Amino acid sequence: MRLLALRNGQKALILYSQIWGTRMRTISTSFLPPIALDPSKQSPIYRQLYEWFRQAIVAGQLRPGQRVPSTRSLATELKVSRIPVCAAYEQLHAEGYLETVLRAGTRVANSIPDDTLNAIGTDSNSALRASSRRIQGRISRRVATMSERPETWLTSLVAFRVSLPALECFPTKVWSALVHRHLRRQTRQMMAYGEAAGHWPLREAIAEYLGAARAVRCEPFQVLITTGCQQGIHLAAQVLLDAGAHVWFEEPGYPGARQALRMAGAQIVPVPVDEEGLNVAEGIRRDRRARAAYITPSHQYPLGMTMSASRRMQLLNWAARSEAWIIEDDYDSEFRFGARPFPSLQGLDVSARVIYVGTFSKVMFPALRLGYVVVPRDLVKAFTTLRDASDQFSSTLYQVVMTDFIREGHFARHIRRMRILYMERRKALVEAIRNKLNGDLEVVGSEAGMHLVALLPHDANDVAISANAKEKGISVMPLASCYLKRCVRPGLILGYGGTDARQIDQGVRTLKTLL
Repeated sequence: MRLLALRNGQKALILYSQIWGTRMRTISTSFLPPIALDPSKQSPIYRQLYEWFRQAIVAGQLRPGQRVPSTRSLATELKVSRIPVCAAYEQLHAEGYLETVLRAGTRVANSIPDDTLNAIGTDSNSALRASSRRIQGRISRRVATMSERPETWLTSLVAFRVSLPALECFPTKVWSALVHRHLRRQTRQMMAYGEAAGHWPLREAIAEYLGAARAVRCEPFQVLITTGCQQGIHLAAQVLLDAGAHVWFEEPGYPGARQALRMAGAQIVPVPVDEEGLNVAEGIRRDRRARAAYITPSHQYPLGMTMSASRRMQLLNWAARSEAWIIEDDYDSEFRFGARPFPSLQGLDVSARVIYVGTFSKVMFPALRLGYVVVPRDLVKAFTTLRDASDQFSSTLYQVVMTDFIREGHFARHIRRMRILYMERRKALVEAIRNKLNGDLEVVGSEAGMHLVALLPHDANDVAISANAKEKGISVMPLASCYLKRCVRPGLILGYGGTDARQIDQGVRTLKTLL
């Protein structure tokens, strides 16, 4: 009997701990509020405290369930007697604004008096809406001209989400062990401000990797660490382009790069792509004196073709003759299934006109926020200066961990595993489209990357289909969003990197109902 009672008592204690732990997690830590008392006022101190808390609670500055300081700590902070603080709290308790929870202190009540909330909240909401309208009329022209469609198709982790890797297959245990290794022995240098250009050992590791895998010719000092491709493109645009400068841009092309270039004040010159990539001759015809060209030569975004060798040489010759720049976005070149990855355009450049941009978001995971840009020797100082001015540096801890992940071989092994997985997922998606959609979609692009493009009939509306797909629980990106001018043919961009076989099958069935 004693043993049974002991066991029952232990179970009750465990259950109580779980319930209490859950309750404690819902109550945030109490911070000292910015209360300013005015001794010159005729209103007593307790009344001033009462009014401040009441207004803060009603206005939402203090939220339901949020802890408030104890009377002792608040009195000490305000340098007043504890008596007026206790009086104010008692009045707030009596009117239902505060409540006390056992062993959790005093907090804002979960239920605020409705009459008071409505009386004050209505006016404040109206004022906020009016203020919002005034602000919209005062934003900069730079932002106002960025009239991109809202990317509602990129807001979830459901089937066909573009640019999403297979997060469930990432070697989390290995990564966590490396993170813990450096957390246990974290030095003052790791906790302090880092170098704007990035952690030197990581820059060395990236230079070695790019030289071996992508035929990029660079020294470690030419590698700058960024938060991803987007920042790399932004830095290149800010360093190389003055406001109003003309830039060749693939049509269709990557919307994020278009935004980064526009933020620098660049004028976008859309240049069509064909089965050989960017049409250089057409670019020269449209704007011979453009200051730069943005391209994705290894795996064109979004159509997926690879730039031919002859087009690459034409582009490099144009850049050398015109003293123009080439921004090479090599966003997912690691994943090529039919043959070995094509070498980078930067490796063919003998005139130092190419800025090479890469990222770990596709190979590792997006939240890592690590990328890199390889710049010509003479531009290193300019890029580093701008990097320091705009963002200072990336997380030193993650840079150190990423260095070990590369040096110890985990990075190469992960790429090999993901290459096989993405090849299988692409094959499954193509087969599902052919078997279930009866020719309604036409797959284009080479066997590479983490997405494919499926062309629709000419009279289809890909933007409307993508909106309907979101309502049905899948994420498809309209090809029209990648065009600056009129879309030549509607289509859907389907990501398969983060979509497993079951999701692919169900997602294609859903597409069938939409089409």
